[in-house]
Amino acid sequence: MLTLLGACFLALLALSALGASGRAPRGVFLGSALAGAGLGLVGLVGLPATALAFGPPWGAAQVAVDALAGWFLVILAVAAVPACLFAAASPPPPRAEGAAFPLFLAGMALTLIAADGFTLVLGFELMSLASWALVAARHATGAGRRAARLYLAFAAFSGLCLIGAVGLLAAGGGLGFGAMRAAPPEGWRAAAVLALVLVGAGSKAGLVPFHVWLPLAHPAAASPVSALMSGAMVKIALYVMIRLIFDLSGPAQPAWWGLPLVGLGVATALIGALRANLERDTKAILACSTLENMGLMVAGLGLALAYRGADLLPLASVALAAALLHALNHAAFKTQLFLALGAVYSLAGSRDPDRLGGLIHRMPWVAGCALLGALSAAALPPLSGFASEWLLLQALIQGFRAADMSVQLIAAVSLAAVGMAVGLAAAAMVRLFGLVFLGRPRTPRVAGAPDASGLMRVALVVPSLLTLALGPLAAVALGLLDAPIGQVLGPQAAAPRFGLELALGDGGSRYLPGLAALLLALAVGGLVLAVRLRSPREPTRGPAWDCGFLPPPPHMPFGDPLSQVSAMGLGQPIRRSLGDLAIAPREWLANQPPGSPAPAMLRVEGRDRGFTRLLHPLARARRALSREAEKLRGLSLRFYLGLTFGTLVALLALVAILEHG
Repeated sequence: MLTLLGACFLALLALSALGASGRAPRGVFLGSALAGAGLGLVGLVGLPATALAFGPPWGAAQVAVDALAGWFLVILAVAAVPACLFAAASPPPPRAEGAAFPLFLAGMALTLIAADGFTLVLGFELMSLASWALVAARHATGAGRRAARLYLAFAAFSGLCLIGAVGLLAAGGGLGFGAMRAAPPEGWRAAAVLALVLVGAGSKAGLVPFHVWLPLAHPAAASPVSALMSGAMVKIALYVMIRLIFDLSGPAQPAWWGLPLVGLGVATALIGALRANLERDTKAILACSTLENMGLMVAGLGLALAYRGADLLPLASVALAAALLHALNHAAFKTQLFLALGAVYSLAGSRDPDRLGGLIHRMPWVAGCALLGALSAAALPPLSGFASEWLLLQALIQGFRAADMSVQLIAAVSLAAVGMAVGLAAAAMVRLFGLVFLGRPRTPRVAGAPDASGLMRVALVVPSLLTLALGPLAAVALGLLDAPIGQVLGPQAAAPRFGLELALGDGGSRYLPGLAALLLALAVGGLVLAVRLRSPREPTRGPAWDCGFLPPPPHMPFGDPLSQVSAMGLGQPIRRSLGDLAIAPREWLANQPPGSPAPAMLRVEGRDRGFTRLLHPLARARRALSREAEKLRGLSLRFYLGLTFGTLVALLALVAILEHG
């Protein structure tokens, strides 16, 4: 396996050089797909800890693929292979994108196989820089470039926090993961590690209030890049959380460690689901849906920490299994959705739902794949998204078993918030699919859009088949989680399953996904058969009721767009009732002067509260510090020398304190 792993990395480096030259772009992405599949195979087989022949000056780099890293390598392959196939079927990208795409895969894989702190940080930073290059590659100016700058700022911030967390973990004995496990942090050092990991990896995962980059960066990137960022990159942040908090910080942490993760995860899920109902860009809708799903996963991790601290190992196993299984499910259906909407943008020419519509007739393959992804994202049984979210809800319901009253209260409140988030996520998927694929086409290009074919169709079908399989076979996928759960929580922990059932143990709830799929198929088949038997005549088509609108004029052969619901109109009830939680909305009526034939317009604007509550105060503080720093220009040389000496003394004192601590 070490040979295969090395071959995958060497291939990615060579493909990066080939992409930078601008030659054979299709070969670059097809080669990246093969390398991604090879990394997934390494994840399935595993690799013992190995010291490489190179590394930093203080020691050789170490790599390993244990059960936890192997699971996330499989997730990386699930997202990478179809994304690379879709990129190969797309027009040739800019050279910067062709060079950065293989490096992006290499950075994510290096983070997962790292067995020491230096290699982990190196892979994380390579992933961040390569993804920034992919976001900025197609935008020299404008909103896309601003989104890239914002993403780079958050990437640098998350990297600095991760370096601090690794440094504190290594203070006990060394940078190797084995040395960190032998001397887990305690006291203030443990609390600092938790805070740094939560802020650093949380900003990369899109946890509130550090989520503002995600709905802006995804629309700025190419469709396969967005699929890879949402399907895999945010899962790397989840892996870093599990590795540093669960594994390297030791098993003896208190139950309250999980409460910040539960709170931030639930808040992120709720805000992401709300934003998904309010956005007007299809990729921004999917990005906000990613926020919702990442919030659910982080909430599952927090529950696992809280239950482990309360000595409720079976419930901790349920919560951790929910997070890990949902990471795999989300990688499949969100990659599928991003690629399907990428095909719509490529073939129908728009990401604005108000300029689409009726594509289910023109693009049946794309519409079918998007429908599967939307149903899974809406957590409808028996598709894959339901099984993992069912496990999370069961873990929340069992919160009353914890002896700590705070855990019980947070689990009860979180149950209600997660239920609302799941419902809002389903509404967002109905809104997205209905506006894009149903109704009438709103533009001539949409009316003549071709369906996906060739390699693009293959890229859509691969994650669709995986989404279909992961629903009925959820218990089989859970069986593969026995090793990761045992590694993280201890050998007594195991995935909550019994045969082909998802089961919480004796007397607990059970869910048999295969039986649910069979019963649903029989019900649908029986309904279709009954309709055909009762109605032997062929169906007739007639004009649809258009809510009282007059027939469209001759210059509108595709119908009057005003007779179809708009994206903002469909989201208006949710915006007016709950929108204040996620955005700062503003509505005003633009009336026309008397006698004007122009219609009055209801205009709506909204600003993410992450800007108003986090970024704008930081910008004001930066400007204030700049003004204060400007005053230093007129000071004397004696003051500058004293300031330098004082800084040196303070740093030496800090080093001494850390060594004795």
